[in-house]
Amino acid sequence: MTSTAQAPTPPPSEGRAAHPDHLGHVIFITASAAMGGFLFGYDSSVINGAVEAIRDRYDIGSGTLAQVIAVALIGCAIGAATAGRIADRIGRIRCMQIAAVLFSISAVGSALPFALWDLALWRVVGGFAIGMASVIGPAYIAEVAPAAYRGRLGAFQQAAIVIGIAISQLVNYGILQLADGDQRGTIAGLEAWQWMLGVMVLPAVLYGLLSFAIPESPRFLISVGRTDRAKEVLAEVEGHEIDLDHRVAEIEQAMHSEHKSTFRDLLVAGGRFKLLPIVWVGIGLSVFQQLVGINVAFYYSATLWQSVGIDPSSSFFYSFTTSIINIIGTVVAMVLVDRVGRRPLALVGSLGMAVALAFEAWAFSADLVDGKLPGAQGVVALVAAHVFVLFFALSWGVVVWVFLGEMFPNRIRAAALGVAASAQWIANWAITASFPSLADWNLSGTYVIYTIFAVLSIPFVLTYVKETKGKALEEMG
Repeated sequence: MTSTAQAPTPPPSEGRAAHPDHLGHVIFITASAAMGGFLFGYDSSVINGAVEAIRDRYDIGSGTLAQVIAVALIGCAIGAATAGRIADRIGRIRCMQIAAVLFSISAVGSALPFALWDLALWRVVGGFAIGMASVIGPAYIAEVAPAAYRGRLGAFQQAAIVIGIAISQLVNYGILQLADGDQRGTIAGLEAWQWMLGVMVLPAVLYGLLSFAIPESPRFLISVGRTDRAKEVLAEVEGHEIDLDHRVAEIEQAMHSEHKSTFRDLLVAGGRFKLLPIVWVGIGLSVFQQLVGINVAFYYSATLWQSVGIDPSSSFFYSFTTSIINIIGTVVAMVLVDRVGRRPLALVGSLGMAVALAFEAWAFSADLVDGKLPGAQGVVALVAAHVFVLFFALSWGVVVWVFLGEMFPNRIRAAALGVAASAQWIANWAITASFPSLADWNLSGTYVIYTIFAVLSIPFVLTYVKETKGKALEEMG
């Protein structure tokens, strides 16, 4: 789970030219591992349908509500921070299975809470599982995917996340229809919002079952001395034509030459607690990705639309359509990121988001008429929200992760990624926890704040972010 340093003058890689005998089987393995990403997306968005019901059921204010919604992110941060070490000790597959069990328990507990405190507790448990899955999935895929297909197979994780977001909104919408449009309406003895959270157990169980159908990572197998089994897996995913002994030797050489980076490696030589400039750039990318308010669209969109007079059923429908736009934008980014480059996409995205957010701020500044936005402002708010999600998805939603995977020198990559990811979780928590209170204060002003961050991201990219397209990882830093 640590980064690999380049070995001195390595021999030509057998893995680079490897082509599996059955590509469909490799795709199945990849898709199974990417189910962790699906759970990540599903969990991130499913709470959207329960926000107002939780507020009403427990009679809580915006500040307390925000903490219950955002507390899962604390679990995510802990799970992501510990997943690597757990996986190195017991294996990638066992780590997936632990995540599946924890998430299943969290889904049941969240659906059947005794009080507000244990609902928050179950969300932390679920967050821990999601944090683990979000780290293990990409790492496992990178370790089993043939080099010739690694980029495309690696994209399965992000695709699974956005599909998970969309499916959660569709399921929430369906449950709401069964409850006659009432989030607290009863279905078979449980309120609609409880079903929304409880249904999460189904993809969690599927994730666990699929983990039994895929092989352990060859890298882990070699690390624990199970070389014969590692060769079987390598033949399975890279084809029987490769020299298996050479591939094992290649992996062993890479593992022995690894530098396990630590936080100390990120400091300027001779400086105390002064991070290297490249690390600050990574932190900046992570933070800007969240400070534009993207997770408001996934955690609170149903609440947002209801607050400006749209009925619950329609608000859930609009939340679903933004999820579809998110998928479309992600596909566009996956197609363009290697063609036009990372920086151009980021700049186009920043500009598009800034304009869309500004229009949203203007729309929400209107006085409500009979509890609703006036006609023109209502239309602008809906269109601008979808445009915002589109520009985020085709730019910062994808390119930040590409940048973070490429921009750091080999010797600090693992530690720098950890710091940047932690910064992202913190910024995510800050936006998620603050939105209800900010919206109560001034919804238009809240979107002005997000607009300012989108605008500031433009000079940040122009000044500090270097293009990584077409460069070898060894050229970074």
